[in-house]
Amino acid sequence: MSECFIAIAGNIGVGKSTLTAMLAEHFGWTPFYEANAENPYLEDFYQDMLRWSFHSQMFFLGKRLEHHHELYLHPGYVVQDRTVYEDAEIFARNLFEQGAMSERDYTTYCRLYKAVAAFLPAPNVIVYLQASTETLLRHIRQRGRAYEQAIDPHYLARLNALYNAWIDDWTACPVLRVDMDRTDFQKHRTNFMEIARQLQHILVTQQKQDYNKT
Repeated sequence: MSECFIAIAGNIGVGKSTLTAMLAEHFGWTPFYEANAENPYLEDFYQDMLRWSFHSQMFFLGKRLEHHHELYLHPGYVVQDRTVYEDAEIFARNLFEQGAMSERDYTTYCRLYKAVAAFLPAPNVIVYLQASTETLLRHIRQRGRAYEQAIDPHYLARLNALYNAWIDDWTACPVLRVDMDRTDFQKHRTNFMEIARQLQHILVTQQKQDYNKT
């Protein structure tokens, strides 16, 4: 069982992997990145989203749940790049709202997700990297991944709206919000150190509260 579990959440291109690596190096934590397992439904999904979206999202959900369990059992402090919650609350929901997943499939998916999520140990803290569509597009251009360059700004904006709605309703653990429109922790060390300071303050406060309960 991990001693402490920190999760980094946020939209595409916002800086999750970079912050995960920097925090792991700074504090000596173990980083966990997104699982790279090949989705066997992905090619079919891109050819016929309505037919294959359920299968594709179920695969991603299964891999993310495996990853979450593995992370929870890891000893010491761990920091995770993207959570299982984002797959369901953001990406699957977006497919449904955009008509790329049927109501029947989405209902079935949500029932399974909610049943399993009820037993998942929540992170000790979520660091939510929040950015405007313009900032996300700038980050995406800067990192230069060819397959990302054609991402529709409206798609990012829809995901942003879902992310904000999800994090506004999140109550399972503290949330540290980072305004990425005003923060560049990769270029400016002072920005990173402020995030690290705030995060450490939250964790120390939690430890004191847990100690007082014993």
